[in-house]
Amino acid sequence: MAVITASMVAELRAKTDAPMMECKKALTEAEGDMVKAEELLRVKLGTKAGKAASRVTAEGVVTSFVSGTTGAMIEVNCETDFVTKNDSFLALANAAAKLVAEHNPADLVALGELPYSQDSFGPTLEEVRKGLIGKIGENMSFRRFKRASGGAQIANYLHGTRIGVLVEYAGNETAAKDVAMHVAAMKPVSLTSAEVPADLIEKERSVAAAKALESGKPADIATKMVEGAVQKYLKEVSLFNQTFVKNDKQTVEQMLKATDTTVQSFTLFVVGEGIEKKVDDFAAEVAAQVAAAQNAA
Repeated sequence: MAVITASMVAELRAKTDAPMMECKKALTEAEGDMVKAEELLRVKLGTKAGKAASRVTAEGVVTSFVSGTTGAMIEVNCETDFVTKNDSFLALANAAAKLVAEHNPADLVALGELPYSQDSFGPTLEEVRKGLIGKIGENMSFRRFKRASGGAQIANYLHGTRIGVLVEYAGNETAAKDVAMHVAAMKPVSLTSAEVPADLIEKERSVAAAKALESGKPADIATKMVEGAVQKYLKEVSLFNQTFVKNDKQTVEQMLKATDTTVQSFTLFVVGEGIEKKVDDFAAEVAAQVAAAQNAA
């Protein structure tokens, strides 16, 4: 039987907002498997268990650069929130976004090899990164970037430094900017329901099926419940079907049609999304230190 620690329970609670005891029960049933425990809570507690699932703990910033019909956005990570306010770190992140837009590097390695000097470090972006690690005393890395240059108009939006959106569009600039802000707030996964990734749909179907089974409804009704839940999910996570945040009487698609605007694509970066940050069991660490001191005595 897997040992369920207090830190595991705390981590699951932070992800799901579920009660402590429910988290412990789910982890016990899942034999310590965090992903399985999260799904078990969603089945038992419904949408509440997913409220905090998008919370991230890794630190860093998202920056962007747009010039004409070319735009770029990049996520640069660091270890603590303190460094995200450091002028040298921010200069590095902003420079990286501009370099992506201007030079179209094939990948992160190619990005690091581009010419750049800052704070007496260089002559490449990678050398500047290494130099700042030594100067600031904290690790930092370029995680991912997106470049848009297909000839469409570009709208970008940064919500603080932690969320960034790029939108490729044709039509009304204000409408496109509103879409970018909407994406930052509602975090759709695709433009249309037909483009929602199959693995996300299957996961949602699995959760809905488990909930339908627990309801005890006849098989035909349970099947309809599952399909209804999946269709509801598809509308909730596809941009065009979402209710527009600035007008709850319209969908995003209806707003775009009314403004004679089309959106070809969007990219959403949330700092640290998908990165697991080490969770320390402080009580266990203190106990270990006390035990070590006693043994030494």
